[in-house]
Order: sequence, then C-alpha cells, then structure tokens
Amino acid sequence: MKIALYPGTFDPITYGHIDVIERATQLFDHLYVVIAINSKKTPLFSTEERIELAEKSLLHLNNVSVVSHNGLLVDYAKNIKASAIVRGVRAVTDFEYELQIAQMNRKIEPSISTIFLMPHEKYSYLNSSIVRELARYHQNVDEFVSLVVSEALRNKNKKV
Repeated sequence: MKIALYPGTFDPITYGHIDVIERATQLFDHLYVVIAINSKKTPLFSTEERIELAEKSLLHLNNVSVVSHNGLLVDYAKNIKASAIVRGVRAVTDFEYELQIAQMNRKIEPSISTIFLMPHEKYSYLNSSIVRELARYHQNVDEFVSLVVSEALRNKNKKV
C-alpha cells in the first residue's frame, strides 16, 4: 500500500488545499492530511476545529484520514510507513522554502520522498491568510472554501 501525508496548518482548509489533496489521492492508496501544530503561528481555529473542518470538507474522498501532529513530520511519516510527503507549491517562492524542508527531510530519512504538486491555476493566488482576512471583513469567501468552512469563518468573526 502506497501511503503519503500532506501536512499543513490548514487554518482554514481551502479549495486550493482540497485540489492538491484530490490530486494526491489519485497517486497514493491512502493519504493522511496532517494538521500541523506550529508553535510559531497563532491559528484562528483550534486544532480540533481544523480537524473537523478538514474532515467535513473531504467527505467525498474515501482514502483520506485527517490527523494532527506536533513534532518532526518526517518522524511521523516513518511511523505510519509513508513513502512520500506531499507539498503544494503555488509559486517560485513556495518552492524555494519547500525545497529546503524536503532536502532536510531527505537527510533525516532518505527513504521518504517529497512530492511537489501544483494546485489548479485558479487557486494559485489562494491561501488561508487571505481567506481569513477577507472573512474578518465580512466578505463572502464561498468560492474559496467549502460551505462548512465559510460558515465556521462567519461564526468565528461574529465573536470578534
């Protein structure tokens, strides 16, 4: 069984993320979407909320599991016997950063490959920060995220 993981903060998960996930599920038997816990970031949604939003946004895919992880991703990949880490790349600036991480992961665990996937060009400008900012100012984000995420953003921003 070919297993891969796709890590990210997913705060929140967007259609760009979902596009990469859908592409990855065609390449691997099972894909773990890993909600990364990053001490350098202060997410809008809790880890549990991000897991729930991702699970609900990915219901149409039967070979995906959503989990969270706090620690070195390459260690987690090794523990679940993953052969690859999937990374989404939108632009050259993404690639430069991702390449450094991929090379370090390869140094730590040479048996795990990094696969770079580009989302559909209609999502090339899209990221979670932009979506959060639009939602914060009560803009409609339905074309960027699933309806469950859009509703969660509206509810979160009512409290602000």
